[in-house]
Amino acid sequence: MNNRIAPVLLILLLASFALVSIPAAAQQTCESLASVKIPNVTITKVTAGKPGDSLSAQTGGMGNVPGRTIKSPFCRIEAFSAPTSDSHIGIEVWLPAPANWNGKFLAAGNPGFIGGLTASGLAGSMEQGYVAGGTDTGHVDTDNPDRDTQGFKWAIGHPEKWADWGYRAVHEMVVVTKTMAEKYYGKKIQYSYWNSCHNGGNQALNEAQRYPNDFDGIVAADPAFYISHLQAGSLYVSWVALKDGKEGASFLPPAKVALLNKAAIAACDKDDGLEDGLIVDPTKCKFDPATIQCKGADSDSCLSAAQVDTAKKIYAGAKFKDGTPIYSGFERGSESNWDFMIDRGPFSVNINYFKGMVFQDPNWDFHKFDVDRDTKKAMADTAKYVDGNNPDLRPLKKAGGKLIIVSSWNSLALPPRQVTEYYKSVEKTMGGPAQTQDFARLFSIPGAGGCVVGPSFKAFEAMQEWVEKGTAPDQITYSYSEGAKGGKVTRTRPVCAYPKVSKYKGSGDINDAANFTCVSPGK
Repeated sequence: MNNRIAPVLLILLLASFALVSIPAAAQQTCESLASVKIPNVTITKVTAGKPGDSLSAQTGGMGNVPGRTIKSPFCRIEAFSAPTSDSHIGIEVWLPAPANWNGKFLAAGNPGFIGGLTASGLAGSMEQGYVAGGTDTGHVDTDNPDRDTQGFKWAIGHPEKWADWGYRAVHEMVVVTKTMAEKYYGKKIQYSYWNSCHNGGNQALNEAQRYPNDFDGIVAADPAFYISHLQAGSLYVSWVALKDGKEGASFLPPAKVALLNKAAIAACDKDDGLEDGLIVDPTKCKFDPATIQCKGADSDSCLSAAQVDTAKKIYAGAKFKDGTPIYSGFERGSESNWDFMIDRGPFSVNINYFKGMVFQDPNWDFHKFDVDRDTKKAMADTAKYVDGNNPDLRPLKKAGGKLIIVSSWNSLALPPRQVTEYYKSVEKTMGGPAQTQDFARLFSIPGAGGCVVGPSFKAFEAMQEWVEKGTAPDQITYSYSEGAKGGKVTRTRPVCAYPKVSKYKGSGDINDAANFTCVSPGK
C-alpha cells in the first residue's frame, strides 16, 4: 500500500467509528426535566399531564376560568429566571407529547403592563402541536389585577424590572423553552415563531432588534413600540381633549366625534376611486376639520373652534416645542375609536407608565402633563430599558429571520402611522425596499381597529409559508365582520405589502377580495 495513502485511510476509518459511536441525543422523561440546569433559572414544578386534566383558576389580567380541560397529553414546566438581583421572571413551557409535536415552537405575548401567565392560552398552542412558551414579563399583578387598570406599583423603584418587562423576559423564556424542548425530544426545535399584537407586537420588535437568533419568524401586529415616545404621544391625545375636563371647550363628546368621522370619510372615501366607506391610504387624506366648524353658535351639526383645534392636534400628534414629532397622531377616518381615549378618559397604560416609571409617584396627576418636558424626562429615565425602535435589522436578516409587521389604520389607542415611519427607517438603514422586503414586510389594514392576529387576517400562516417554503407574501386577505370579532364576514379585501395598496379591478362585487389587485400608490 502506498505509504501516503495509508494514513488517510486510517483517519477515515477512525472517523467512521467515531460517527457510529456518537448516539443521537437521548430523549428525557417529563419528570426528569426538573433537574435540568440553566444559568439563572430555577425550575419550580414539572407536571406530566394527560387528556382530561383541568387547569385551576388564575387571577389577574391573564387569568383563565376554572375547569379548562386539557385535550392532549403534555409536559408542563413552571420556572423563574433571575438574570439580575431584582429580577423574578415567571416562565411556563408546555410540551406536547413527542408523537403530537409538529417540530415547531410558538411563543405567546403579553398585553400592556399585565404581569401574568395565561396557562390556558399556552395549553391551546400545545394542543395544536406546538411547543408553547410564555412569561409574566417579570412581575405579577396584585395591586390592580383588572385588565383595564393594569398596575404600576411593581415598577416604582425597580428599573431592572422595567428592562425585564421591556425586552429581557421574552429572551429568558426562549432560552428555557429551547433547552427544555431539546432535552425532552432529543432534538432541536425546527422552526421558532412569535405571533402577537399590541405589547406583544412591541415584544416582537424587541426580539427582532435585540435577539435576532431567537425566532425564525416574527409577526408583530399593531406594535405598542418606542415606549418612551408612545406613552407620551398617546397620553397627549387624552390631555388635549380632557385637560379642562369634559365641561371644557376642548372636549369632543361622542356625538361630535361621530360627526367628525362622517365628514372625514365623506371627504376621502373616494380617493381610491371607490365609494365603500374605507379610506385605503389615510396618509393621503387632506380632510380639514375646519370645514365643519360652526359659522355661528355651537350646535350638534358642527364643531366649535376649540373642538376643531383639538381634532387638528390629534391628527398631527404630539410634538416637542421646536416642532419635532414625538409620535404620530391618529388618522383621518379612525375617529370612531377616539372615545376610548377621550370619553373614557386617559388609557390606563399611558397613565401607569408615568406613575410607575417616569415619576414613580402613584399620585401623579395627568392634568399636569407637559408633553415637551415630560417626554424628555421619560426618554432620559426609561428609554434604555423599554424602547425598541432600532431600525438596524441587519443581524436579523443575517440570521435568516423573517418579520411581518401589521398595522391597522383605525387602531385603538396606538397611533398607526408611526409603524409606517419605523418601517421606512428600516428600509433606509437596510439600503432600500428590495434589501428589506426579502426578509421584512409591512401590511397596513384600512378600517381595522387593531390586534388582528387571528382567523380574520392570517399573517401567521403567511409567515410559516415564508419561513418553511420560501414563499414571501405579497398580499394577505383581511375579513371584515359585523359587530364583535368572530361575527358574520361582510367583506374581504387584499392587504398589500407596503408600499402597494389594493385597487378595484373595475367589475364584480366590491366586497370580494378576488376583485381587487395590489398596485403602487397613485396608480
